[in-house]
Amino acid sequence: MRDESLWRSTAELPSYTSPLPREVDVLIVGAGITGLTVAYLLAKSGKRVAVVERERVGAGETGNTSAHLTAITDLRLTDLAGRFGRECARLVWDGGTIAIDLIESIVELEGIDCGFARVPGWLCSPFFGDEPDEKLRDDADLARSLEIQASYREVGPLGSGPAVAFADQAVFHPLRYLAGLAAAAARLGVAIIEHAEVSEAMQDPLVALVNGESVGCTDLVIATHVPIVGSSGLAKATLFQTKLYPYSSYVVGGRIDDGAIAPGLYEDTSSPYNYLRVHRDAEGLHAIFGGGDHKTGTVSDTERCFGDVGEKLRKLFPSARIDKRWTGQVIETSDGLPFIGENAPHQYVSTGYAGNGLTFGTLGALMIHDAVLGIENPWRELLDPARKTLRAKVVANFLSENADYPFHFILDRLRRNRSDTVRTLKPGEGKVLTIGGKPVACHRTDDGELMKVSAVCTHMGCLVRWNVPERTWDCPCHGSRFTPDGLVIGGPAEAALEKMD
Repeated sequence: MRDESLWRSTAELPSYTSPLPREVDVLIVGAGITGLTVAYLLAKSGKRVAVVERERVGAGETGNTSAHLTAITDLRLTDLAGRFGRECARLVWDGGTIAIDLIESIVELEGIDCGFARVPGWLCSPFFGDEPDEKLRDDADLARSLEIQASYREVGPLGSGPAVAFADQAVFHPLRYLAGLAAAAARLGVAIIEHAEVSEAMQDPLVALVNGESVGCTDLVIATHVPIVGSSGLAKATLFQTKLYPYSSYVVGGRIDDGAIAPGLYEDTSSPYNYLRVHRDAEGLHAIFGGGDHKTGTVSDTERCFGDVGEKLRKLFPSARIDKRWTGQVIETSDGLPFIGENAPHQYVSTGYAGNGLTFGTLGALMIHDAVLGIENPWRELLDPARKTLRAKVVANFLSENADYPFHFILDRLRRNRSDTVRTLKPGEGKVLTIGGKPVACHRTDDGELMKVSAVCTHMGCLVRWNVPERTWDCPCHGSRFTPDGLVIGGPAEAALEKMD
């Protein structure tokens, strides 16, 4: 059996040979889910972006994932609350749900055929063993107190013990999604250069050597699985890498009988834990089972590891027809949360996703987008690469003031009105339309005059909305208000909306 992931064997990614630019606003190193999502979001915000990849798009761990799109983290909810506080536990959960929503929005907006579907996620007592996990009831109670949709079951779908079901998790084909994301980024003007290796980066000015050629940039994003040195210096980079712990994980996949179990995401509370993904395609049910995690490089008999996970899948589903197997690597951190943010002036990293590479990778992209644009972000302090102690009160205060920000970003920034144009605007109406790839707040006066201003609020970058009875542009994130022609009525915004031609 050839060791190749299901995703690599069922997806074709085109080659990218953009010329290497001499200067860009943002240079991104790594063409996995983090790097390409950052590129896509920044390009939509008007930045000149280039992505350089040492091998090919999707050649890294995005293609080796088990493709769980879930907010259920390796560090369970009660442990998160005990370590960081209730507010931070909810913030981590929100990060996962926002990432799934963002992926879904991009899929719909760009028409990406990647099998995206919503499914329940289950946290179960150990699949193999007679000891039920009584702490699961505490997880469910805490989730409900934090207004997270969770349902406790005395007997879960796998094993004999209790389980907790979480609504609105998801599955998709990660490499087909990545192919669509890369194509969308390229259409927005992103230069994607494969077989391009960064050997060095220097500050003042910020310059990276790519295949021996100098590329100047205002911001540098290190979106590799384990961050390269970049401009932070060898000593600092080495110290940072001591807080990262790589683990190898083993995965098998194959067909199971219809009706064996409902499509969904399942993981147990063993240590190391077992995980199962079940999805339906044109041929029926397909199961992906994994586990057997160990520190990379500490086990030589990997055939035995594959044998163990294969045996466990057949124990759950005796008729399973295993036809795929592969390994992936996950990066754990010293405190269980990823490191996302600025680690040198104008240089950003995003790593340490543990078992949530797709969701934390997408969240990391959103966070870096905001950091480059100077937009405040709810997760900045929580996931700061330089964090030592977390000031929970500061995070809680930010949440109370900015809780709606990420939801409005996804709802508004990535929403595309396919039918409306300025010609459809009636006298007295106002709408946010996409014109030339940019969100434009358009209003037609009672006399028929057309007013066009930027729909981007000058406070923190959210998109304004038309207030019908008062005929104003209002920001849903922090309450700034503007006249139809963009002048400030009320803060916190201080600058008018930009006039658009």
